[in-house]
Amino acid sequence: MKTHQAVASLLKQTMKRQKMPQVRLVREAGLSARTLQLILSGEHDFKLSSLFAIVDRLGLEMVLVPKESAAAVQAGQSLTTEPVVESKVQAALNALKERGADHAD
Repeated sequence: MKTHQAVASLLKQTMKRQKMPQVRLVREAGLSARTLQLILSGEHDFKLSSLFAIVDRLGLEMVLVPKESAAAVQAGQSLTTEPVVESKVQAALNALKERGADHAD
């Protein structure tokens, strides 16, 4: 996200999906109604502490990622890779497979 409008849009969508009225969000986030209205307008340069309070109450998490990973995050794709180091469980399973292959001959 690169604009206040994009942040406001995401917040409004989340509020709608969770059926979270502004009155309740104001109370739970500890903000004034005017502050929330300004943030949701997408035209106000708000304080990060206000945004932190809102996203926390909406069950969201703010994450900063490298630009090259942003597209995958937005698409909901996993950025995890297969482990480089074999776990003890995986090593035992592989050993069993090898023994089974040895005995099959």
